[in-house]
Amino acid sequence: MKEIKRNAPLIAASAILLGLTVPVTSSAASTATAEPLTWTKCQEGPGLDPRQQCATVDVPMDYSEPDGRTIQIAISRIPSEKPSARRGALLLIPGGPGGDSLADPSGKGQKLPQRVREAYDLIGFAPRGMAPSTAVDCELDPADLSTTKRLPWPAPDGSVAENMATARRTAEACVRNGGELLRHISTANEARDLDRVRAALGEAKISAWGVSYGTYVGAVYSQLFPHRTDRVVLDSNNNPDPTRVTRNWLAAFEVGVEDNFPEFAKWAARADNPDRLARTAADVRPLFLRLADRLDRKPLPWPGADPPQLDGNALRQTMLTSLYDPDDYPTLAKTIRAALRGTVPPAPEAPPESVLQNIAAVGVGTICNDVDWPDSAAHYQQGVDKSRAEYPLTAGMPRGPMVCAAWPFQPKEPAVRVTDRGPSNILLVQNERDVATPLSGALKLRRALGDRAVMVTVNSTGHDAYLANGNACGDRTVSRFLATGERPDRDTYCAWFNAA
Repeated sequence: MKEIKRNAPLIAASAILLGLTVPVTSSAASTATAEPLTWTKCQEGPGLDPRQQCATVDVPMDYSEPDGRTIQIAISRIPSEKPSARRGALLLIPGGPGGDSLADPSGKGQKLPQRVREAYDLIGFAPRGMAPSTAVDCELDPADLSTTKRLPWPAPDGSVAENMATARRTAEACVRNGGELLRHISTANEARDLDRVRAALGEAKISAWGVSYGTYVGAVYSQLFPHRTDRVVLDSNNNPDPTRVTRNWLAAFEVGVEDNFPEFAKWAARADNPDRLARTAADVRPLFLRLADRLDRKPLPWPGADPPQLDGNALRQTMLTSLYDPDDYPTLAKTIRAALRGTVPPAPEAPPESVLQNIAAVGVGTICNDVDWPDSAAHYQQGVDKSRAEYPLTAGMPRGPMVCAAWPFQPKEPAVRVTDRGPSNILLVQNERDVATPLSGALKLRRALGDRAVMVTVNSTGHDAYLANGNACGDRTVSRFLATGERPDRDTYCAWFNAA
């Protein structure tokens, strides 16, 4: 295998110090001649708008060889609802890595105000590697597809030995089965693909609404192709540190859970709550920690779940998932109530194995190809031990080893460094309490972008702010920007009572 890890940290550090990105950034995409798109009726799907159309765009698998092998990117659109008011196209950039937005023109796109739907064609896509784009699959052991395996929840005693073993199995399977494309999945290449999509759409510039991981994609696109951006909304924002990338996002769960658990605790102690857990909010946290410790020692059988037992880490993962959206608080409360009685709730539904395999492979390719990870078990053990002491709710998971700890390749290029160089056309919107992309990380993206951006902080709880878990003030601010280009003059705070 070529390009085995040698001096990856030194190479990346040198590139960052020099302010470099990669030599193939813009030229391959900008000089390409776009083929006319063939729009057809999309395959049937639940809730798919009959107006939605689908097409594919051919892109280089390897942008350093733009005339080499090509792969396909599947895209979708719902055209502007008022051609006379049309401004351009709005890319709906999904979270992940491992998400797609093909159905979003029919779904979240229809939540956009009428004047925004009139101003833009709504464009969804499946990133490289995600079916129905040219897809990848690592053919992992099904036991390694569960969330408590893909996230590095340590053993009850805090050991990362099993996490390292899982990382090695996963890396070996991906190297064996993932194919050449897996080595070319990265955030920078997704951004280059989006510029090919822009060209295929016939747009000189393109607008975007990126959510969660999509904010990093949007920021990287704005860095690589700054003068091809129109109006850019980054919603629920990631720390763009190019030396750590996903390692920072994983670590952010420590703070994100601490920011959000008190909101769950207040809800779970309300007297009128049928899923009430305790008399006071202060009692909820110790109750949860005692239960997780008990389940570490004596798990409950959980037929139909993956894995088929409710242990401490399954409870912690249920907590993490439920804190994404306050509407999901009852799921965590019902799980806690059942476990306290020695029973289990119904097993959560899971996507088909083929979908999980595809999501896992794209995730591996992205996070391991974006940046080099340490490969020392001792390094992770030290971090996990420290995290367990400071942030017991997450039990050390945010500093544990993911598959990249055993990835045998160095990144093909340094991660893109997001800077303040480029047009001032970016609006960040960020909930104050977000478990997955906490405010502390969003502020680092805000600082990196400098005068290119304005940030709207929303007094709300949950992941995804605009038209989801935010508030009326934040929604109106973003909608006004997309429709008219009007942005606040400076960073602003949207309180619940503020509707302007």
